[in-house]
Order: sequence, then structure tokens, then C-alpha cells
Amino acid sequence: MTNHSSSSKFPSDKQLSHQLSYLLRHAPHEAGLTLQPGGWVPLEPVLAHLGVTHEQVARVVAASDKQRFSLGKAAETGLERIRANQGHSVSVDLELLPTLPPAVLYHGTYPGALPAIRAAGLKAMNRHHVHLSPDVATATKVGARRGSPVILIVQAGQMHAAGHQFYVSANGVWLTEHVPPEFVEFPPSVK
Repeated sequence: MTNHSSSSKFPSDKQLSHQLSYLLRHAPHEAGLTLQPGGWVPLEPVLAHLGVTHEQVARVVAASDKQRFSLGKAAETGLERIRANQGHSVSVDLELLPTLPPAVLYHGTYPGALPAIRAAGLKAMNRHHVHLSPDVATATKVGARRGSPVILIVQAGQMHAAGHQFYVSANGVWLTEHVPPEFVEFPPSVK
């Protein structure tokens, strides 16, 4: 694992983005932080822990193609705060409301995951939810992180009708607890 101490320096926005993801999704305790409702934490302790400036963080937040983070001000204090929009492995209430999904959503994965998905569907694994994309292009980017992507179609409308709940994060990622295998369509090329 990389060094997460306050003396860390970030040669690139990509590295800072990875460090923010790690801290805000998986290890807020390393900076003495507790995720507040919505996943928010005060910005100043994050800056101090990572040894970066407000401008660096604001640039990373604004430039994130997946809009992984949000910056805002706490209504009660006016202090700046930051959060990861989803993808947490630590306990957090993201304050998401159940939302009617579109008829289909997409999930990008890699060929090695297909046997487990066929057997048990899509599982949240070490996260709170299964992440689903609203379009093929986004799912392809997600699936390509581990090689040649395989794009699965999730029958979200049918799942919802069967009683499964869906949520949508601030950056447009659709979330659900589990996608049973009967709601997953595999491309003909991988059947």
C-alpha cells in the first residue's frame, strides 16, 4: 500500500484522486475522520492529512471524469466539506432515496468474473452496493480497468417490479444491493 501520511506528495492529479478515494471510501479513520450523513467530512483535515492545497483538491474534483467526489458547504456551519459519491467499504449513510430505475442498466466486468456472476449474480463484494451504469460507454470504461471488458445488461425494471430497490448517486451511478442471476443478460459472444 502507498504511504498515507501527511507528508505524502502527489506528483499527479490521478494519484491525488486515488488517495482521496482510499481515504474517503475506505479509511477515513486514518485521518481521524468519521463520515457524517451523506458521507461528508470536513475538508480542512483532509487537506492537512494529505498535505495538499484546496486548489489541488478542487481541480481533482472538477476534472474527475466519473465525478467521484463532491465538494460543498455544511448548511449548519458554512465550513467546506468533501465526500466520495459512492464506492464505500466503510459504514456510511449516503442519504440516498429509493429511485425508479430505467428498464435496463449496464455492468462492465472482465471475462474471469463471468462464472461467479452466472452462479450468484452481481454482488456488492466489499462495497455497500453493486454499481451499475446508465449507458454502455460508461460500463465499458469500468470493465476495461481489468482488461478486455464484457458488458452485461441488467433488467433493472424487472428487478424493481420484483421488489428490489435502486438508488442513484450524485454522479449518476445506479446502486442496488444484489443483482440475482436471472436479471443479468450476457452478451451472445460469451454464452
